[in-house]
Amino acid sequence: MKVCSFLPAATSMIYEMGLQEFLCGVTCECPSDKPKVVRSILENNHYSSREIDTIVSQARSQGKGLYSIDEELLLSLSPDIIFTQDVCDLCQIDTGYVQRAIQNLKKPPLIVPLIPRNLHDVFDNAVTIAKTLGKEENAYLLLAKLERRTDEIIDTLRKNKAALKRIMLMEWLDPIYNCGHWIPDMIAQAGGVDMLSNPSGYSIVVPWEKILQYDPQVLIIASCGFKPERALREMDKLTRRANWNDLAAVKNNAVFIVDSGLFTCPGTQVVDGIEIMAALFHPQLFSLTETLSKNVICFENSFSFYPIQ
Repeated sequence: MKVCSFLPAATSMIYEMGLQEFLCGVTCECPSDKPKVVRSILENNHYSSREIDTIVSQARSQGKGLYSIDEELLLSLSPDIIFTQDVCDLCQIDTGYVQRAIQNLKKPPLIVPLIPRNLHDVFDNAVTIAKTLGKEENAYLLLAKLERRTDEIIDTLRKNKAALKRIMLMEWLDPIYNCGHWIPDMIAQAGGVDMLSNPSGYSIVVPWEKILQYDPQVLIIASCGFKPERALREMDKLTRRANWNDLAAVKNNAVFIVDSGLFTCPGTQVVDGIEIMAALFHPQLFSLTETLSKNVICFENSFSFYPIQ
């Protein structure tokens, strides 16, 4: 059985469940050395957040996608199964495009769309993937390990009667987008609440005045597709805004830039994201491991930067 994964989160799950022997093709953004069947027009780009937003908006208005399939490579691989997604056509290639691309294949593969809207859906996708490959037990073994980690956080918060922290997580800086889909669930499991978020829905642009009024205690920057160092280069998009220094998060040096891949990508790595946020929201109860700390940069109000230790 040969499988193509057109969603990085699905690729990660396949490896975590020990099912990589089935993989024959992936996307340019997948953590795999398998042939790259899907490419992005933003691959290896050096655009600013504003420029990327403009490119995305123009592509959408023209009915164009950001991703393309190497149809010759796909033809040569001739997969039996293709995992795709139907959540965001900006994040990855969608099922409709894939269905058009496979028309020239002699044997049409089984298309399995993954549609994660919330945190439960993210974990349920692991079961879908494993069941499709006839290895359902692999998913349950993986999910049991993940559940033990999240249960430990929830139990600690309850035991200590920890008050919810007022959070805002930004998925983009210029313009500012709130967080959506599964991320509000992650925030809740870490002991916070983001009243500016859009649970199970798409992230949207949020006016700066609304953020000032909300006044988050902790501000998380998780610019979609960016590593912390990349997002750090554009923090002036926030610091130059009116009354930036008046935010509670800024006053308390509680502005953190994180690896977006642990938050915006619907894979099991979201548990790492939950553990990171628990330590940032409630440092008196949780601490970051050395490995997780490498995914976080604390932005001090003095405009100096240091990794979380």
